[in-house]
Amino acid sequence: MYNASKPSSNELPSSAALLRSTVFAIIGAVIILVMIVLPSEYGIDPTGVGRVLGLTEVGEIKIQLATEAEADRRLRADAEQMGSVEAMIEAPRPSAQNTQGVVVSDASGSSESASSVEPEKRTDEVSIELAPGEGTEVKLVMNAGDQADFDWTANGGLLNYDQHGDGGGRSISYEKGRGVPEDNGVIEAAFDGNHGWFWRNRTDIVVKLTLRTSGAYLELKRML
Repeated sequence: MYNASKPSSNELPSSAALLRSTVFAIIGAVIILVMIVLPSEYGIDPTGVGRVLGLTEVGEIKIQLATEAEADRRLRADAEQMGSVEAMIEAPRPSAQNTQGVVVSDASGSSESASSVEPEKRTDEVSIELAPGEGTEVKLVMNAGDQADFDWTANGGLLNYDQHGDGGGRSISYEKGRGVPEDNGVIEAAFDGNHGWFWRNRTDIVVKLTLRTSGAYLELKRML
């Protein structure tokens, strides 16, 4: 048996009160959407509050990085397809007497027999000029677990970048940045394949990118 008594009709909220609560809840949700969600997620700030709170810049960074990542993915897919076609048409096949020690690689990041080749420590340096809006991609061909020191600088400019890897049907994103003058550290391959950087110059001046690498990798190559 339950001892609770049934509430009387006077104790229940009226239809008007329920309607007011519903209206207030909807208004509150709209305010949160307009002032917080839209600026922080999509960079849309119709009231200006998001920019005051610093949320609009966060949303703009998210949108720009997502757009550049998609453009990068499409460019790499086009390069893979074009590279495969050109390799089938133009690349000569190694003779049976000269196949020992040959490593076949393509722009997709897969290196045939890469895991069977022990990389020697090597050092490379590349410099690339990027016009406004231009992007480039440089990768290290690495075995899983291999490490390489890197140091890149925009030489007084600023660059957006995406440090990632791909190969064997796998992909990984290590780090991203927007408006960065330089970066350095160690990149460790999560799997066999290509691991490196995509940069884009979003400024209105020409930026000279300089990349220095040193460590255990099989090859350094410019993808784009």
